[in-house]
This record gives sequence, structure tokens and C-alpha cells, in this order.
Amino acid sequence: MVPAWSRCLPLVAPLALLLALALLPAVLSPYLMDLTVKILVSAIFALSLQLLVGTTGLVSLGHAAFLGIGAYVTVLASPQGEGASLWWLLPAAMAGAAAYALFVGALSLRTRGVYFIMVTLAFAQMAYFVFHDTKLGGGSDGIYLYVRPVLRLGDTTLLDLENKRQVYGLVLASLAFTWGLLALLLRSRFGHALQGIRVNEARMRAVGFRTYGYKLAAFVIAGALAGLAGALFAIQDGVVNPELLSWHESGAVLLMIILGGLGPLRGAIVGAVAFTLLKELFASEGLVGPLAAHWQMTLGLTIIAFVALLPRGIVGLRWRRGSA
Repeated sequence: MVPAWSRCLPLVAPLALLLALALLPAVLSPYLMDLTVKILVSAIFALSLQLLVGTTGLVSLGHAAFLGIGAYVTVLASPQGEGASLWWLLPAAMAGAAAYALFVGALSLRTRGVYFIMVTLAFAQMAYFVFHDTKLGGGSDGIYLYVRPVLRLGDTTLLDLENKRQVYGLVLASLAFTWGLLALLLRSRFGHALQGIRVNEARMRAVGFRTYGYKLAAFVIAGALAGLAGALFAIQDGVVNPELLSWHESGAVLLMIILGGLGPLRGAIVGAVAFTLLKELFASEGLVGPLAAHWQMTLGLTIIAFVALLPRGIVGLRWRRGSA
């Protein structure tokens, strides 16, 4: 019989990490605070795509559309003269992204393989041009969030997001929520069905699963979580532009989960940390000198080396050591 305490061990590391991250602002400079928030938002975005690619086997090249829609809904729904309430603003951003994910998924999931990849890319580019070529999104310059939202309970202000430490707390809580939600989903019958679809969809259909519905539900959930990341991005930066919906943002988040490791949730977080830090390193003239002007090349070569040497991603290092 397995002792009750041993069943709690898998929770110890995530809780310890969460506690360490909660205490981190006390020792961070403003620059490192902004960088850490950027990493945490990227981790939420990467986790949302991990549900599609790593769990369900659906490789999407248009995931940035949901990130951008979440960001634009956050800014467009916020009044210019006062801070909007987070009680409805974050759900609205997630709902907007989920609605577009439902539309895109309902059509794109009727295709497979490379056709699915191209259809998701096409829908993302459509959304990109809507915000880029119309006054709705402010054109190529984007739009500004003049007053950041607040969280109030009655007359008491719980969060004022003009304070960077409180933005950090909100982003960290959102990451914990995303991780917890996906961890529960993966342990449920729904999560097991998604993993079965990734392994052999034809067999899942043969035993009675309506795989289209499962895939569509996963697509919508992933879109909603990407919308949450977009809302947090808008709150942090105070400005959004159409580049958030571009194909290279979708490619970047795909690289994150490949770099970290496809499948486990921790792979998305490790990949987001590694990708963001590598990008920051290679773009810093103080650290790499003249090579900073060519950071895309050095970053690309580094990722190629990682993928070649670590086909299971960074989290696969543990597996390789254990099998040696």
C-alpha cells in the first residue's frame, strides 16, 4: 500500500517553485522584474499550445491569433479615463479568444496534417489583417491602454496594476491557474482521451469516442488560455499592435515547446524560460558584442543545436541520464 504522504510528493516541487517565485520580487531590479513577467506570460502562452501539440497532436501555426485577440479585447474594452474591472475584463479577453478559436477549430479540424497547419495559419493571417488594415486595431501602430485595470471588492482595491509588483502577482497567479487547470484536465477522462487521439485517433473512433468534439474542446480551451496570456501582455506593456497575431509569434511559441519538450507541462515552462533568456542574451550588445545585430541567426543556430542534441527537449535530459 502506498503511503498517503508519498502521493503528495509530485506537488512539492511545483508548490516550492511557486513560493520561490512569489518571493522573487523582493530581490529583483525593475529590468529583471519586467523580464520575469515576460517569461511568465510566455509560459502561459506556451502551456496553452502544449495542450494542442504535446497532448492532442494538433500542430497549429496560427496560435498567436488568440494571443492577439485577447490583448486587443483587453485594450478595446477598457475605458480611457479609468481602469476597467479585472472581474470582467480577463474573462472577456478569454471569451473573445475562445469564440474565435471555436470558429477556427470548427472549420480547421475537418482537415489533417499539413492542411490543418496551413488552415490555422490562414485564419491567423486573416485576423492579423483585420487589425492591421482597419481602424479597429489602430493600424500598424496599434493602440494604447491608457489606464491599467484594477481589482476591487466593494470600496477596497485589491489590485492596482499601475504597480509593477502587483502586475507580477497577477501574472504569477494566472500561471498557477493555467498549470492547475491543465494538470487536472490531463488527469481526467477528457485528458486521457486527448492523449489517445494523439497516439491513434482511428482506434479511439473505433472504440466509440467522437474525436472531433474532443479536439474542438481542446482547441477552444487552448484559445481561451492564449487569450489570457494576451490580456496579461497588454496589461504589462500598455500597448498592443498587429504583430502579436503574426505568424512568427506562432512560430516562436511552437519553438518554445519543442525546445522545452513536447508532452509534459513542465516542458512548456522550461521552453519559455530558455527561449526568452536566449533571445535576451543574443540581443544584448553588452553580452555578445556586434553579434547582437544578428541575434536571429545566433538564436536559430542555438535552437538547431538543442533540437539535434536533445530530441526530447530540455526536460528529456532527465530521461537520458536515467537510461544511461
